Amino acid sequence: MTPPKKSAKAAPTTTAKKAASKAVKKVAKAAKGQPSPAPGAPGHGAASLEEPTEPRPPLPPKPDQQAPRTGTPTGAATGAPAEAFAQQGAWLTTSTGTRLRDTDHSLKAGERGPSLLQDHHLREKITHFDHERIPERVVHARGAGAHGLFVGYGNASKLSTAAFLGKDVETPVFVRFSTVIGSRGSMDTARDTRGFATKFYTSEGVFDLVANNMPVFFVQDGMKFPDVVHAAKWHPDREIPQAQTAHDTFWDFVSLHTEAQHHTIWAMSDRGVPRSYRMMEGFGVHTFRLSGPDGATSLVKFHWKPRLGVHSLTWEECQLLGGVDPDFHRRDLYDAIEAGAFPQWELGVQVFEDTPEQTFAGIDLLDATKIVPEELAPVQPIGLLTLGGNPTNFFAESEQVAYHVGNLVPGIDVTDDPLLQARLFSYIDTQLSRLGGPNYNQLPINRTHAPVNDMLRDGMHQTAVHGGVAPYHPNSLDGGCPFMAGDSENAFLDVPTPVAGDKVRAAPASFDDHFSQTRLFWLSMTPVEQDHIVQAYTFELGKCFDETIRQRQLQCLGRIDERLAADVAAGLGMPAPEAFELADVTPSPALSQVGGQWPVDGRMVGIVVDPQVAAADVTAILEVLQEAHTTPLLVAAHGGPIWPDETLMAHRTLLTTRSVEFDALIVLGLPIDAAAVNPNLDAKAGSAVSAGPDPRVVLMVDEAMRHSKTVALTSELADVLGVDPQAPGVVVGDPSSLAASVLEALTRHRAWPMPVPVPAPPAD
Repeated sequence: MTPPKKSAKAAPTTTAKKAASKAVKKVAKAAKGQPSPAPGAPGHGAASLEEPTEPRPPLPPKPDQQAPRTGTPTGAATGAPAEAFAQQGAWLTTSTGTRLRDTDHSLKAGERGPSLLQDHHLREKITHFDHERIPERVVHARGAGAHGLFVGYGNASKLSTAAFLGKDVETPVFVRFSTVIGSRGSMDTARDTRGFATKFYTSEGVFDLVANNMPVFFVQDGMKFPDVVHAAKWHPDREIPQAQTAHDTFWDFVSLHTEAQHHTIWAMSDRGVPRSYRMMEGFGVHTFRLSGPDGATSLVKFHWKPRLGVHSLTWEECQLLGGVDPDFHRRDLYDAIEAGAFPQWELGVQVFEDTPEQTFAGIDLLDATKIVPEELAPVQPIGLLTLGGNPTNFFAESEQVAYHVGNLVPGIDVTDDPLLQARLFSYIDTQLSRLGGPNYNQLPINRTHAPVNDMLRDGMHQTAVHGGVAPYHPNSLDGGCPFMAGDSENAFLDVPTPVAGDKVRAAPASFDDHFSQTRLFWLSMTPVEQDHIVQAYTFELGKCFDETIRQRQLQCLGRIDERLAADVAAGLGMPAPEAFELADVTPSPALSQVGGQWPVDGRMVGIVVDPQVAAADVTAILEVLQEAHTTPLLVAAHGGPIWPDETLMAHRTLLTTRSVEFDALIVLGLPIDAAAVNPNLDAKAGSAVSAGPDPRVVLMVDEAMRHSKTVALTSELADVLGVDPQAPGVVVGDPSSLAASVLEALTRHRAWPMPVPVPAPPAD
C-alpha cells in the first residue's frame, strides 16, 4: 500500500463514501421505522393508564435495537428470528415453562401465617434475584455497546490474508466503549482513558481489536499493569475517590514510574474528556504483524478515525454532567443510533517494514508508550465501521461480551510487545472469573459465525451438545475428525520469527526515553489545548494531600516543557522546578483536535421557547435541524403542549435540563418572568428577584457561552439577556436564519476564544 495523498483529516475516499452510503442504507433498513424526534423513550408508544389485562405476546424490540445472531454454540446459523432469544408466550411461567396463577403473594399458612418452605415459586424467584449480578470487570467496568457492520475496502488484501478486509466484504461487529478506572455505576464523563473494543464476527472466526482512545499506555510491560491500576483506583482504606486519578496514589506512581508520563499527558489533555464515543479516535496501541498471500509480512498499528471528527467536553461540563446526567455518553450513543445518526469510523493502518529490529525512524515499535507520528507514517484507510443497532438487552450483550486480544484470524498475528504478551494471558483469565467458566464464548453475544470443531468438552455452562466419542487428536473412532487445516484452507499461521537472547528480567535501552514524545505531544497542541492541559494538571495535583508528590510531578513536567511546569506550579502556589535540558522534537499537527469542519450528525440543539413565539417559526427551525440529522429539543417552562392549538410538545423543561446537554442553543423566547420563578421549586433560579428574564435561561446561556458553544438568538433577546453580539459563538438574526447559522457553526464544534496575550516584562 502506498501512502494516501491526503492528510488524516481529509474527506473520505470515493471507495469510503460508497461504503459509507451502503452501510448506512443497510443499517437503516435493519432499523426499519422512522426515528422519534426525541429519542430515548423506553418501549413502544405510550403506556396505558390502567394495567393491561388482555393477554398478548411480548412486545417486539424497538426499531433501533438489534440482538446477536441466532446461531448455535458451534457457529451454525439457525435462521430463527432474533426474538427467539427473548421471552416467549403471553403467560407468566417458571424458568421451566410452568404457567403461574400469582406472583404477588408467597404461599402462607393462612393469610397472616408464615411463608411455607414448599413455595417453589418464591424460592426460584428470590434465589435467581440474589444471583443476578456477576463480578464487574476490574477495569473497563463502565461501558456501553452497540451492533454494527464493517465493510472492507479491499486495499489491504496484499498486506493480509484476513478475509474480512476484502473488497466490499461485510462483517457484523459488536463494539463496546468504556471508561477504565471507575466502577460499573460511575459517571461517563470522568477524566479517563476510554476503551474502544470491536468484535468482528468474520467468516474465519472472531477477531477482537481491543483498542483505546489513546495510542499509548501507562506501562511498557504487563508486569506493571496491576501496579498502575491499583494506583489509579480508589484508595483501599476508604474506597474513594471514584473514577478519578485526582488523588495521591496515582500521582505517586506516575511521578516515580516515569514511563507513564506520556500516557498521563494524553489523559490530562482534551482526549481524556471526549464529547462523545462517536467523536473518539481508537488505537490498537500495540504493533501487530500482518501476513499477505505471498507470505510477506508487515508490521502495522491500527487506527479508528471517526467521521464526525475528534472533539471533547470542557472540564466544567464533565463535572456538571457527572451530576446532571452521569449516563451522558451512553445516552448520546444510543440516542444517536435511534435517531438514525449512525456513527461511523474508518479503520486504518500505519504500515512498517518487518525488520529484525522492529523499529521505524528510530522508534521502537514494541514500546507501547510510544507513537509513530502520522506525518512520518500516514494512516491508510482499509475499511468502514457503521454502528446501527442498540442492544436489546444490556446485560446479555454489553455486560457479557468477552473480548480477548488473542482472538485472531489468519493474516493477523501479534508481536513481542511485552504489554501485549501479558494481555494475551489476562483476558482469558478474567473471563473465567467474570463469566463463571471456560464456555463464555458460547454466550450468544460471543458466538462465532464460523464453524467450530474445537475438541473442548464439558465445563461449567456447556450449551453445545457434542457428538462423537473421540475428542482427541489423532483418532480413528471418529473417522479422524477434526483434521488439521493447511495453507489452502487459510489456516491461522503463527508467523515464524527468530527468537534469541538470555533469559532476563530487563527492558531494552530503547525503552528508556520517557520524555521526548511527551514533549512532542505538548508542542503539538494549540494554545487553547495547552491551557486545558495546564488546568488538568493543576486540578489533579491540587487534589493531592502530599506536597512531596506534587513537587516530584512538577519535576517531571519540567522535563516536558518549562512553561507547562511553571504554569502548573503557579496554580499550585509552589516554586517552579529547575530548568532541564529538553528534547529537540518535531511537533505532530495530526495530534491536535482543533481545526477543520466536520459533520453535525447527532448533535443536540436546545431551542428555548415560550407561547409567544410563533409556532410556524419553531416548526421551520425543527425541519432544518432534523434534515441535517441533528436532534433538536424544545425547552419550555413546563411539560406538555407549548401552544394550545398546536401538537408540538416540550421535550425538556427548565427544571429538567441544563446547558451541558446541548451542543448549541437557540433562544426564541423567555418562558417565565423572573418574578414568577420560585427558587424553592428550582434552585437554578437562584434567589428571588422582582424583574428581568428567567434566571434559569440566563444561566443556560451563560454556561453555553462559557463553554464556547454556539448561542443563537434575536437581537431583542440579546439585549434582554445582556449577550454581546460580537462574543465568540454568538449568532444574532431573524428566527428564519438562525438554524442555518447554528448548523454552520456546529461543524467547528466550539467557538474557542482567542488567547489573552501575556504582557511582556518591562525592559531593564
